[in-house]
Amino acid sequence: MRTTVTLDSDTEQIVRRRMKDRRISFKQALNDLIREGRNSIRGSQEFQTSTSAMGQPTVNLDKALQLVGELEDDELARRMQTRS
Repeated sequence: MRTTVTLDSDTEQIVRRRMKDRRISFKQALNDLIREGRNSIRGSQEFQTSTSAMGQPTVNLDKALQLVGELEDDELARRMQTRS
């Protein structure tokens, strides 16, 4: 896959150092470093998100998406009206 990546100067230097040390391409150095980072994460404890009970909802959530759509429509209409 081809993509554009913007690196901070310090991370670019890490990649370039790897390129020089191993005489490999930028692409290979970047891929190797990403894989090494992922492998080091696997070795440590996996990230877990804690959950909390939020109690009973105070509104009917059966049609939550419809409600959100209506609110977005109202906001869009309001913005269009203020531009006129």
